[in-house]
Amino acid sequence: MLIIGIAGGTGSGKTTVVQKILQSLPADTVAVIPQDSYYNDQSDLPLEVRKKTNFDHPDAFEWDLLSAHIDALRHGHSIEQPTYSYLTCTRLEETIHVEPREVIIVEGIMTLYDKKLRDLMDLKIFVDAEPDERLLRVIERDTAERGHPLEMLMTKYRNVLKPMHDEFIEPTKLYADIIIPNGGENARAVAMMQLYILSALTQQRLTGGRA
Repeated sequence: MLIIGIAGGTGSGKTTVVQKILQSLPADTVAVIPQDSYYNDQSDLPLEVRKKTNFDHPDAFEWDLLSAHIDALRHGHSIEQPTYSYLTCTRLEETIHVEPREVIIVEGIMTLYDKKLRDLMDLKIFVDAEPDERLLRVIERDTAERGHPLEMLMTKYRNVLKPMHDEFIEPTKLYADIIIPNGGENARAVAMMQLYILSALTQQRLTGGRA
Protein backbone atom coordinates (compact mmCIF):
# COMPACT_ATOMS: atom_id res chain seq x y z
CA MET A 1 0.00 0.00 0.00
CA LEU A 2 1.17 3.51 -0.87
CA ILE A 3 0.02 6.18 1.60
CA ILE A 4 0.24 9.75 0.30
CA GLY A 5 -0.25 12.90 2.36
CA ILE A 6 -1.24 16.08 0.51
CA ALA A 7 -1.13 19.35 2.47
CA GLY A 8 -1.28 23.05 1.63
CA GLY A 9 -3.12 26.21 2.54
CA THR A 10 -6.76 26.93 1.83
CA GLY A 11 -7.10 27.71 -1.87
CA SER A 12 -3.66 26.33 -2.78
CA GLY A 13 -5.00 23.79 -5.26
CA LYS A 14 -4.92 20.56 -3.21
CA THR A 15 -8.20 19.31 -4.67
CA THR A 16 -6.89 19.77 -8.21
CA VAL A 17 -3.73 17.81 -7.39
CA VAL A 18 -5.81 14.99 -5.90
CA GLN A 19 -7.95 14.92 -9.05
CA LYS A 20 -4.80 14.70 -11.20
CA ILE A 21 -3.64 11.67 -9.20
CA LEU A 22 -7.05 10.03 -9.52
CA GLN A 23 -7.00 10.60 -13.28
CA SER A 24 -3.65 8.84 -13.60
CA LEU A 25 -4.69 5.67 -11.71
CA PRO A 26 -7.49 3.10 -12.06
CA ALA A 27 -10.48 4.13 -9.95
CA ASP A 28 -10.51 0.97 -7.85
CA THR A 29 -6.91 1.47 -6.68
CA VAL A 30 -7.37 4.74 -4.75
CA ALA A 31 -9.17 5.86 -1.59
CA VAL A 32 -9.19 9.53 -0.58
CA ILE A 33 -9.46 10.41 3.11
CA PRO A 34 -10.26 14.12 3.67
CA GLN A 35 -8.77 15.55 6.85
CA ASP A 36 -11.88 17.76 7.12
CA SER A 37 -13.89 14.65 8.05
CA TYR A 38 -11.91 14.41 11.28
CA TYR A 39 -12.85 17.68 12.94
CA ASN A 40 -13.69 17.06 16.59
CA ASP A 41 -17.18 15.96 17.48
CA GLN A 42 -18.72 18.91 19.34
CA SER A 43 -22.25 17.62 19.78
CA ASP A 44 -21.95 18.12 23.54
CA LEU A 45 -21.48 21.88 23.11
CA PRO A 46 -24.14 24.56 22.47
CA LEU A 47 -24.45 25.67 18.84
CA GLU A 48 -23.31 29.23 19.63
CA VAL A 49 -20.07 27.80 21.07
CA ARG A 50 -19.56 25.45 18.11
CA LYS A 51 -19.91 28.32 15.65
CA LYS A 52 -16.83 29.95 17.17
CA THR A 53 -14.64 26.98 16.23
CA ASN A 54 -11.35 27.90 14.56
CA PHE A 55 -11.22 25.27 11.80
CA ASP A 56 -7.69 26.35 10.86
CA HIS A 57 -6.12 25.46 14.22
CA PRO A 58 -4.59 22.02 14.96
CA ASP A 59 -6.77 21.65 18.06
CA ALA A 60 -9.83 21.42 15.83
CA PHE A 61 -8.89 17.92 14.63
CA GLU A 62 -9.16 14.49 16.24
CA TRP A 63 -5.64 13.42 15.31
CA ASP A 64 -5.65 10.08 17.13
CA LEU A 65 -8.73 8.87 15.27
CA LEU A 66 -7.33 9.94 11.89
CA SER A 67 -4.01 8.18 12.55
CA ALA A 68 -5.80 5.07 13.80
CA HIS A 69 -7.94 4.91 10.66
CA ILE A 70 -4.96 5.31 8.32
CA ASP A 71 -3.07 2.65 10.26
CA ALA A 72 -6.08 0.33 10.04
CA LEU A 73 -6.26 0.77 6.25
CA ARG A 74 -2.52 0.19 6.06
CA HIS A 75 -3.02 -3.18 7.75
CA GLY A 76 -5.84 -4.19 5.43
CA HIS A 77 -8.84 -3.28 7.58
CA SER A 78 -11.82 -1.22 6.44
CA ILE A 79 -12.88 1.90 8.34
CA GLU A 80 -16.00 3.97 8.96
CA GLN A 81 -14.90 7.48 8.00
CA PRO A 82 -16.76 10.18 9.93
CA THR A 83 -18.63 12.96 8.19
CA TYR A 84 -18.75 16.57 9.35
CA SER A 85 -21.32 19.33 8.94
CA TYR A 86 -20.22 22.97 8.78
CA LEU A 87 -23.86 23.96 9.29
CA THR A 88 -24.08 22.38 12.74
CA CYS A 89 -20.31 22.53 13.38
CA THR A 90 -20.21 18.95 14.56
CA ARG A 91 -19.94 15.36 13.37
CA LEU A 92 -22.93 13.67 11.75
CA GLU A 93 -24.27 10.23 12.62
CA GLU A 94 -23.66 8.98 9.08
CA THR A 95 -20.27 7.47 8.22
CA ILE A 96 -18.59 6.48 4.95
CA HIS A 97 -17.38 2.91 4.60
CA VAL A 98 -13.84 2.85 3.18
CA GLU A 99 -12.08 -0.31 2.05
CA PRO A 100 -8.28 -0.60 1.85
CA ARG A 101 -6.85 0.30 -1.56
CA GLU A 102 -3.42 0.17 -3.15
CA VAL A 103 -3.17 3.96 -2.81
CA ILE A 104 -4.52 5.92 0.17
CA ILE A 105 -4.53 9.72 -0.14
CA VAL A 106 -4.88 11.82 3.02
CA GLU A 107 -5.72 15.38 2.00
CA GLY A 108 -6.10 18.53 4.10
CA ILE A 109 -4.56 21.81 5.19
CA MET A 110 -2.55 20.22 8.03
CA THR A 111 -2.01 16.70 6.76
CA LEU A 112 1.73 17.05 7.45
CA TYR A 113 1.37 18.69 10.88
CA ASP A 114 1.10 15.63 13.14
CA LYS A 115 4.23 13.46 13.43
CA LYS A 116 2.31 10.26 14.17
CA LEU A 117 0.30 10.73 10.99
CA ARG A 118 3.35 11.75 8.93
CA ASP A 119 5.17 8.60 9.98
CA LEU A 120 2.46 6.51 8.32
CA MET A 121 3.05 8.17 4.95
CA ASP A 122 5.21 6.90 2.10
CA LEU A 123 5.02 10.19 0.17
CA LYS A 124 4.41 13.68 1.55
CA ILE A 125 3.32 16.45 -0.84
CA PHE A 126 2.88 20.16 -0.12
CA VAL A 127 0.81 22.14 -2.62
CA ASP A 128 2.04 25.72 -2.64
CA ALA A 129 0.59 28.96 -4.03
CA GLU A 130 1.14 32.68 -3.57
CA PRO A 131 -0.96 34.24 -0.78
CA ASP A 132 -2.74 36.58 -3.21
CA GLU A 133 -3.70 33.67 -5.44
CA ARG A 134 -4.97 31.63 -2.50
CA LEU A 135 -7.05 34.58 -1.30
CA LEU A 136 -8.62 35.05 -4.74
CA ARG A 137 -9.50 31.36 -4.93
CA VAL A 138 -11.09 31.44 -1.48
CA ILE A 139 -13.13 34.52 -2.43
CA GLU A 140 -14.28 32.96 -5.71
CA ARG A 141 -15.19 29.67 -4.04
CA ASP A 142 -16.94 30.99 -0.94
CA THR A 143 -18.93 33.70 -2.70
CA ALA A 144 -20.13 31.32 -5.40
CA GLU A 145 -20.64 28.11 -3.38
CA ARG A 146 -21.44 29.39 0.10
CA GLY A 147 -22.84 32.85 -0.52
CA HIS A 148 -20.40 34.55 1.86
CA PRO A 149 -20.10 38.34 1.49
CA LEU A 150 -16.74 39.74 0.39
CA GLU A 151 -16.25 41.87 3.53
CA MET A 152 -16.68 38.82 5.78
CA LEU A 153 -14.16 36.81 3.73
CA MET A 154 -11.58 39.59 3.89
CA THR A 155 -11.98 39.83 7.67
CA LYS A 156 -11.68 36.06 8.00
CA TYR A 157 -8.53 36.05 5.88
CA ARG A 158 -6.84 38.75 7.97
CA ASN A 159 -7.89 37.41 11.37
CA VAL A 160 -7.89 33.64 10.86
CA LEU A 161 -6.69 32.20 7.55
CA LYS A 162 -3.45 34.15 7.18
CA PRO A 163 -2.19 33.94 10.80
CA MET A 164 -3.10 30.24 11.08
CA HIS A 165 -1.45 29.51 7.74
CA ASP A 166 1.74 31.29 8.74
CA GLU A 167 1.90 29.60 12.15
CA PHE A 168 0.75 26.06 11.47
CA ILE A 169 0.55 25.24 7.75
CA GLU A 170 3.50 26.95 6.05
CA PRO A 171 6.08 25.37 8.43
CA THR A 172 4.95 21.85 7.44
CA LYS A 173 6.42 22.47 4.01
CA LEU A 174 9.73 21.36 5.55
CA TYR A 175 8.37 17.82 5.92
CA ALA A 176 7.35 17.48 2.27
CA ASP A 177 9.10 15.14 -0.15
CA ILE A 178 7.59 17.04 -3.07
CA ILE A 179 6.54 20.69 -3.22
CA ILE A 180 4.23 21.67 -6.07
CA PRO A 181 4.34 25.43 -6.72
CA ASN A 182 1.26 27.04 -8.26
CA GLY A 183 -0.95 24.12 -7.29
CA GLY A 184 -2.51 21.83 -9.85
CA GLU A 185 -1.81 24.29 -12.65
CA ASN A 186 1.89 23.36 -12.58
CA ALA A 187 1.70 20.74 -15.33
CA ARG A 188 5.35 19.66 -15.17
CA ALA A 189 5.41 19.24 -11.39
CA VAL A 190 2.12 17.32 -11.50
CA ALA A 191 3.45 15.08 -14.29
CA MET A 192 6.59 14.30 -12.26
CA MET A 193 4.45 13.47 -9.24
CA GLN A 194 2.23 11.18 -11.32
CA LEU A 195 5.26 9.35 -12.71
CA TYR A 196 6.70 8.89 -9.22
CA ILE A 197 3.45 7.45 -7.89
CA LEU A 198 3.05 5.09 -10.85
CA SER A 199 6.65 3.94 -10.46
CA ALA A 200 6.23 3.38 -6.70
CA LEU A 201 2.97 1.51 -7.25
CA THR A 202 4.57 -0.71 -9.89
CA GLN A 203 7.48 -1.48 -7.57
CA GLN A 204 5.04 -2.25 -4.78
CA ARG A 205 3.17 -4.72 -6.98
CA LEU A 206 6.39 -6.41 -8.02
CA THR A 207 7.67 -6.79 -4.47
CA GLY A 208 4.29 -7.56 -2.94
CA GLY A 209 4.80 -5.06 -0.16
CA ARG A 210 4.84 -1.35 0.56
CA ALA A 211 6.67 0.88 -1.90
